[in-house]
Amino acid sequence: MKKLNFLVIGKNKPILDVLVRLLNENTDWSASGFINEEEVFANVNLLNFDILLLSCGIEDFTEQMIKEKSKKINPKILIIQHYGGGSGLLKNEILFALSEFNNSECF
Repeated sequence: MKKLNFLVIGKNKPILDVLVRLLNENTDWSASGFINEEEVFANVNLLNFDILLLSCGIEDFTEQMIKEKSKKINPKILIIQHYGGGSGLLKNEILFALSEFNNSECF
């Protein structure tokens, strides 16, 4: 299995930092976190990411824009919404989403 690259966007810096740390603890995962979605679209190549993880604090309109723009740039990106909970919940959300796309060309 290839190493999965996560792009994490969230408005709460301490939570964002924890999510990135937890994701990077898995040797098969690599994560980068951003608070500002405009910075992501201006400076980040979304084609380098397999999974977009949306965290808390993003307004509904902005979240929808992020999803649409991300899919337009990288149609294969898997989008997961994570609004809180412990590291076990995060891992289970990711593994569940991956299992749904197990036969996808993405992975």
